[in-house]
Amino acid sequence: MSPLPETVPFFSQWETPDMTIAVLADGAESALRRDPLWRNSGADTVDEYAVWAANICGMACLKMILAARGEIVPTIELARRCTAYGGYVVNAADQSIKGLIYAPFVSFVKEAFGLQAEVMTGVATSDIPAILQRSRFFIASVSSSIRWPEREPPSKGGHLVLVTAASGHGFRFHNPSGHDGASQADAVLAPADFDRFFANRGIAVAI
Repeated sequence: MSPLPETVPFFSQWETPDMTIAVLADGAESALRRDPLWRNSGADTVDEYAVWAANICGMACLKMILAARGEIVPTIELARRCTAYGGYVVNAADQSIKGLIYAPFVSFVKEAFGLQAEVMTGVATSDIPAILQRSRFFIASVSSSIRWPEREPPSKGGHLVLVTAASGHGFRFHNPSGHDGASQADAVLAPADFDRFFANRGIAVAI
């Protein structure tokens, strides 16, 4: 793959990036209450952070996009602002969170940051290189098990990664819930492997 024209900073959806295995083993809320860096998220309390961090892969992708143009905004702050647009729906009874909801997210990033974004469905994996020729980034819906590309995913979708480069030879992406360096920043998969995890939908973003 040709080099990226610019470096795209990586951010995990957890403030301590190597907590993924603990989250998988102990559950997000239990594990994330032990994250020593939780205050960097913009959360007011560790409980707020623990509830939200498992749901903000999309906000981590947005944080990376903003960082590529020199803006650093904490993920929980982004989540709160996106919620005001309807990008997340919080059930007060059980504190469950529904989202990311794509259409309100597009309105949010346009109005708040001047980003041009487009919801895309029915996207073939082979379409992504052309999408990236028109837009700088593609936030792709994939299975979270993409962190283990040698495994077969139980389903497609449910997690978001930031695709930064793509060609017929390979896809390069940042995975907010990767479990190690190779599966986090600038992970690379062959198109056929990416396709096994890709749910054929996402959001194209230009900056």
